[in-house]
This record gives sequence, structure tokens and C-alpha cells, in this order.
Amino acid sequence: MKKIIELNVNRDIYEVAIDIHRTLLEVIRDNLELTGAKQACDQGDCGGCTVLMDGKPVLSCLVLAIEAQGKEIITIEGLAKGGKLHPVQQAFVDKGAIQCGFCSPGMIMSAKALLDRNLSPTEYEIKKAISGNLCRCTGYIKIIEAIKVAAKKMA
Repeated sequence: MKKIIELNVNRDIYEVAIDIHRTLLEVIRDNLELTGAKQACDQGDCGGCTVLMDGKPVLSCLVLAIEAQGKEIITIEGLAKGGKLHPVQQAFVDKGAIQCGFCSPGMIMSAKALLDRNLSPTEYEIKKAISGNLCRCTGYIKIIEAIKVAAKKMA
């Protein structure tokens, strides 16, 4: 059974007809064609699908799309403005924190959520904020450095 829902994604309003069991990740990727959030584990274990919902990081593979109505959803595609990368995105590039890039969108979204509420995080707070995001390439050192650089630029 399909239901028409309205989603606010990256400050644009979308009206989509969906099956009510579809996840936010599926709708973002398949209906809206925003493929930055990665479909990986589909169990909430890897963080690759992290988006911001009302400013908080959520695993979009675990959220039903119908639950996202009336919420502000920001994906990795919604961070850059006027062709200019968000400071967190730019810091990831500058510090070499992106290798294969698969975890980067979720990692960046988790980092942005942290820095939106705390521009002077400790290393422990950074590690805690990204603890739900798995990276198999970098060893996290460059990611943590990038988040520290972004915090300084945003302060």
C-alpha cells in the first residue's frame, strides 16, 4: 500500500509516494536520487547511512521514511553551499581523511552534528561522536585531525 508523504530534505520539499515499510535511506537514494548516504549494512552497525534529522545524526537505514515527515533532513549533498564545501568536508579533503570515501558521508555528518553543538570538542568527544561510524581505510587518525581543523575554522 502506497502513501504520499512530504519530506524536507536539504531545505527542499519533496512529495513522494512510498510503501510505508520503506526506510528513509531507501527513499533518499531511490526516490530522491541522493546517493551520498551509503547503503551498506542495513542494520545500523556501520554509520554509512548517517544523515541529520532535526540536527541530530540518525542511521537512515533504521528510520522509516514515514517517520521523517515534519522533520528537517540534511544529507551530505546539503552541506556544500554555492559550490563551496562545508568546513568539515574541506577539512576531510585537506587532511587526507578520505581514502576510499565510502564512510566519509556518514563520518562527516556525525562530525557536523558534533561541531554544531560544540566547537571546542576534546579528542574523547570527537571519538565518541564518530564511534558509530566504521572506517576500514584510515585508522581514524586523519579523521580526528580533520574534525579538529574544522572546529578551529568554524569557531
